[in-house]
Amino acid sequence: MGKSLLKPRDSRYVDVMDIIVLTTIIAALFLLIAVAEPLAGRVRLPYSVILAGLGILVGAGAVFFLRTTLTDALNPVAEAILDLPIRSNVFLYVFLPTLLFQVTLGVNVRRMMDDWVPILVLAVVAVVVATLSVGSALAWASALPLTACLLVGSIVSTTDPSAVVGIFRSIAAPRRLARIIEGESLLNDAAAIALFGLFMGFVMLGVPNPTLTDGLTRFPVLIAGGAVTGWVAARIAVWVMALFSRYALAQISVSVALPYLAYIGAEQSVGASGVIAVVVAGLTLNVAGPGRLGPTAWGNLREVWDLLAHWSGALIFILAALLIPRLLEEIRLDDVVLIAVVTGAAIAARALILFGLLPLMSAARISPMIEPPYRVAILWGGLRGAVTLALALAVTESRLVPDEIKRLVGILATGFTLFTLIVQGTTLRVVIGWLGLDKLSPLDQALSGQVIAVALQTVREDVATMTDTYQLTHDIVRTEAKRFGDHLDEAVQAAEANAEILDRDRVTLGLLALAGAERDTLFALMRDRMIPARLADDLLSHADHLIEATRANGSAGYERAAKAGLGYGRAFRTAVFLHNRLWLSAPLARMTAARFESLLSQRMLLRDLDRFIDRRIRRIHGRGVADHLHGLLAKREEAVTTAIEGLRLQYPGYAETLERSIIRRTALRLEEREYAAMREDGLIEAELHTALMQDLETRRQAVEERPRLDVVMQREDLIRRFPLFADLDDTIRKRLSRTLVTRHADPGEVLIRKDSAAHSVYFIASGAVEVETAGQTWRLGRGEMFGQMAILTHKPRRADVRAIAPSTLLVLDDTRFRRLLRRSPTLQAAVRESGEKRGVDPALLLADTADLSEDRPPGR
Repeated sequence: MGKSLLKPRDSRYVDVMDIIVLTTIIAALFLLIAVAEPLAGRVRLPYSVILAGLGILVGAGAVFFLRTTLTDALNPVAEAILDLPIRSNVFLYVFLPTLLFQVTLGVNVRRMMDDWVPILVLAVVAVVVATLSVGSALAWASALPLTACLLVGSIVSTTDPSAVVGIFRSIAAPRRLARIIEGESLLNDAAAIALFGLFMGFVMLGVPNPTLTDGLTRFPVLIAGGAVTGWVAARIAVWVMALFSRYALAQISVSVALPYLAYIGAEQSVGASGVIAVVVAGLTLNVAGPGRLGPTAWGNLREVWDLLAHWSGALIFILAALLIPRLLEEIRLDDVVLIAVVTGAAIAARALILFGLLPLMSAARISPMIEPPYRVAILWGGLRGAVTLALALAVTESRLVPDEIKRLVGILATGFTLFTLIVQGTTLRVVIGWLGLDKLSPLDQALSGQVIAVALQTVREDVATMTDTYQLTHDIVRTEAKRFGDHLDEAVQAAEANAEILDRDRVTLGLLALAGAERDTLFALMRDRMIPARLADDLLSHADHLIEATRANGSAGYERAAKAGLGYGRAFRTAVFLHNRLWLSAPLARMTAARFESLLSQRMLLRDLDRFIDRRIRRIHGRGVADHLHGLLAKREEAVTTAIEGLRLQYPGYAETLERSIIRRTALRLEEREYAAMREDGLIEAELHTALMQDLETRRQAVEERPRLDVVMQREDLIRRFPLFADLDDTIRKRLSRTLVTRHADPGEVLIRKDSAAHSVYFIASGAVEVETAGQTWRLGRGEMFGQMAILTHKPRRADVRAIAPSTLLVLDDTRFRRLLRRSPTLQAAVRESGEKRGVDPALLLADTADLSEDRPPGR
């Protein structure tokens, strides 16, 4: 009996020792992660290269100590390292969803959607081209079957997203270019894994070979199924996280579960792409999360995911590198030749995409122009990493793949990955320096001296204030002042020597700084909850668009982007159509209320930027540039105010409701600051502070709910206040509100073209239009009408009419207009007045109104 009891106890003891050893190894890996980052900075190499190098050293050391006869003391540790449960599924199901999900949370989704065509083409076409190129070259150089060669091509065709992102951050690439390459690196994993699954079916023994038709048919299912699964999972997660609005840790926990459930659900339940499911889930949370969770909760969630992705990325590189010594154990000389073939074919395929396909896409205006130095950096920076090793490991683990194919796939994928990490990774910084991408442009070099001079002047003022405040020793202050003064004089002389910056370039640089300050101010207002979180994505996207347009086209680009931000988009026009034609008012009410909030927030934002121009830009670029920027800012504020006033006239009372909510949010923020100050000063205890904050949060949630807008009742009120309809009775006004069609016009939009047929009359509810005829131009504003002359004279249009401000127009067809004219003396007087101004006999204009039936009021 004692013997039987002893055995389980020994077993438990062994299990405990295994857990202790495993925990020690994991802790040691985290120490390696901690050492790798400062080491990468010290030796000026990419972080991923250092991680891979450390992993290879640990793996090689374990193999050495296990096989050496010098000592057996480290055998348990070496065995534990080599026996770590590192399988392909660990990489694909544990680490990959974390990396992909974190990257999607940080991208600008709306700006990326502007470039979905080049992203999708690059993600799919680049993988297919690389697969075919590597497969063909390998089939020519080896005795492997073509399907096995294509399998190797699919494995090595995917780039590592974290390496690509790191490259572009290090060379400060243009944002749009970085987004395109980021999007490509996110989505090419899905294409590579799909091709891998297709060719894997061909090389496995005892499994029916799939047909190419099956593979091509299955590919759209993989994409669509993964996208739907990811979207549904993210929408459910957002709904649950909104229910947990008071529990930040619960919200973060839901977000951690989301990518794994989306990945496993797509792969195991739907049979679709788990990678696509994770990417779509992350993008959906990126769009919906800030508005539903609030700035603080969203910021905390992003910080947690940054940390998780940092750990996952580091562990995946180290653990994958641990496998390299084992995967290369049976390498032969002829295998090295095949590795060179794979490397050459992969680089050639990527060069074909970068120097062949991308220029064609740029010529077709579906992709931004990428300068040759950037293309060379992308080519040499195409590092491979854990996904390549994980797919190769999946082949070596399969019992259905012939041994020789398993051996070669493992060696070729590992050898190629090592080449990209050791050769390309270690020389990448040199290549970037050789291309000149690490240097400031001549304009930035000329500007840097002036920036330094202005900064040092500000520092000198602050230091002088500090020395007076703390009464420092006079001799020390004088010595340091002389030393600092010499430094300042050198900076001023350097700035004067580089003062050849053109005024146009100074304006562009000033506008870039202004747009950046707008983005920073927006973040501050969101953090203080002065701007509703639901507007965050649109306003940040607009700020990014301002920056990009200014970089591309200077002041003209800035003005165009500012105007575009006030325009009525396609979605808004669709909502108007649904309201006018199908009587579906909910979309229009929601989008109009959102436009109200956005305009009020923009006006508040713009008024905070004037101080930035005077405090910063004037000191660097001079008074002339500052005055020009003040003028551009004033034009933007005027346009925003015009749009607000137009909506205020169209929906009286609603703007006041929103302004009250702004005041209440301000009061709540100030109240929160007071409670925090009292808590820090010890005037109130933690329990009381918590209770006060809970009460404040309850009131804040009530304030942040958007007031409901009834667009139907608002249009009736608008017609009642319209001067031309003042003498109509309530019955006719009500019918008229159903008959009039609302049209929203952007500045510059043509409303009427000369010589076109006349079918409608336009009434200006808000905004202004410009009428041009016979070489004369005049403007019409709120409460006026146009288009009636051609209808009443039965002639084609004689004028071009275009909007000169964001305008809301009420449109009435010609038949109903004549009936309305019969009933309205005020409208008849307006027609007579417009005829007299243009030299047309008023009697002629009103001649055909007498024969209209009086018993048919204007209506539907």
